[in-house]
Amino acid sequence: MVDEYADVFPNKIPELLPSRDIDFYIDLILGASLVSAAPYRMTPTELAELKKQIEDLLEKKFIRPSASPLGAPVLLVKKKDGSSRLCVDTDS
Repeated sequence: MVDEYADVFPNKIPELLPSRDIDFYIDLILGASLVSAAPYRMTPTELAELKKQIEDLLEKKFIRPSASPLGAPVLLVKKKDGSSRLCVDTDS
């Protein structure tokens, strides 16, 4: 397949990605299955607000789409002015 699309792939990779202060990795357990369950259900209003905030973050390029089958737990927390703040659990 690579030969079929040779014009898309460079002959030589220009350089490695810059090193980061923190190396990220996920320890996998052999034979373990993925957990695919919502920790709690959202109301239709909360779900609409979540979609709106995600679309806004995508538009501003603060986040990018992912093809991962996994996700991150999120909460919508009410602010004093009545709007909602998106909180993401980054330790999961």
